[in-house]
Amino acid sequence: MTKAIEVRRIRVEFPGPSGSVVAVHDVSMSVAPSEFVCILGPSGCGKTTILNCLAGFIEPTSGDIFIDANPVSARGIDRGVVFQDLSQLFPWRTAQRNIEYGLEVRKVPTAQRRTRAAELLRLVKLEKFAGAYPHELSGGMQQRVAIARALAYDPGVLLMDEPFAALDAMTRDTLQQQLTDIWSATKKTVVYITHNVGEAVFLGDQIIIMGEEGTVKTILRNEIDRPRDPLSSEFVELQREVLSHLTH
Repeated sequence: MTKAIEVRRIRVEFPGPSGSVVAVHDVSMSVAPSEFVCILGPSGCGKTTILNCLAGFIEPTSGDIFIDANPVSARGIDRGVVFQDLSQLFPWRTAQRNIEYGLEVRKVPTAQRRTRAAELLRLVKLEKFAGAYPHELSGGMQQRVAIARALAYDPGVLLMDEPFAALDAMTRDTLQQQLTDIWSATKKTVVYITHNVGEAVFLGDQIIIMGEEGTVKTILRNEIDRPRDPLSSEFVELQREVLSHLTH
């Protein structure tokens, strides 16, 4: 099942040497079930902090977060998380065993775990690499395994923190298309953090633009039909509009 997300005026403060530091200030957003939302902004604007609040890793200083009208106060299996760091996979486990990990922790029977892992390996087009260890996979392949692992227990929400930022441009472009295919097949609600304007326009149904002070500057709807052509005039025009909000 996909899930709706409602964020209501959250504020996040962290202790600093000369008093508290505000990382996120008065942020609100609504995400519909199966919607792909990109949060875009410069480094230090609070993007990852918002994602950590959605994941339940940290609690907002004030404000509320709801998933399908249920308050978020801790981690939950209704949310899968994919990080930027390529070392997020267990190096001593194969691709298949990495995908199975969350199911194993939850005592899912072995046969059921293996069937689910095989399904997800096919989804991310890595079925021939089930027995490969992370060091035997390219960075892009490792991120596909990480996506499959996050999907293993069928969460309604997929939270992604700049998962392709460390990859080269060609690999990133390929994975953006593959992620679109995965999203189309699974219909998950996705919140995706990025600082790449083209990536946000290619992926997002909704683009939330953050300011340096941890506030939402504006929210844009992306009505460009899929599949999206980065060379089309409407794609280029929306990139210009996004950039204008980032630079003013």
